[in-house]
Amino acid sequence: MSLVRRAVGAFVHRAYGAIRTAGAITSATPAGHRFGRIGAGVSIAFPPGAIFGEHWIEIGDGTLIGERVSLSCGMGPGQDLGPGSILRIGGSCSIGRGSHIVAHESIDIGDHVFTGPYVYITDQNHVYDDPDIPIGRQWPRNSPVSIGSGSWLGAGAIILPGTRLGRQCVVAGGAVVRGEFPDHSVVAGVPARLVRSYDPARGWHSPGLAALNRPA
Repeated sequence: MSLVRRAVGAFVHRAYGAIRTAGAITSATPAGHRFGRIGAGVSIAFPPGAIFGEHWIEIGDGTLIGERVSLSCGMGPGQDLGPGSILRIGGSCSIGRGSHIVAHESIDIGDHVFTGPYVYITDQNHVYDDPDIPIGRQWPRNSPVSIGSGSWLGAGAIILPGTRLGRQCVVAGGAVVRGEFPDHSVVAGVPARLVRSYDPARGWHSPGLAALNRPA
């Protein structure tokens, strides 16, 4: 019986591996042809998450996108979002499994950006201007998002509308980020704040410690 179970198990694993390979989206597959641009060496792992608005999505060469990652433009399939791309992911990026990137106006992700799993990036959020209308029924507000090349986003980080991260930034796991942060920033917390930064003269340093050590 154990031999039969081992044989069946081996077959199931081999079959699932073959399904994952066949189901991956690349520049050579029919699903890849729906994208505005999908570069050489790109692989979107199977099974994918919700993917729609592909015509407005560009993905640079060599980028790897994990299982169950959702990539979307607009409120739903079939919208006309204009002539230009809305979601742009650079080359040689790695997007962790279960992440969601939801674009409505403009999301730019630079080259060599890595994320942990379950990261959420969006350029749209609901508003609560009218206290008498359910928040989910109030028209949402957009604000472009930019993530600089070489950055790392830890597991479960949330990047909210209007965020602009410079180059080589680190976002701590679970951080909720909104606002502008310069190159070589480390941000953490809810809401996220600058906890470390870098300059050639001083190296990595904490802004808080720098303020404490400043002469009176």
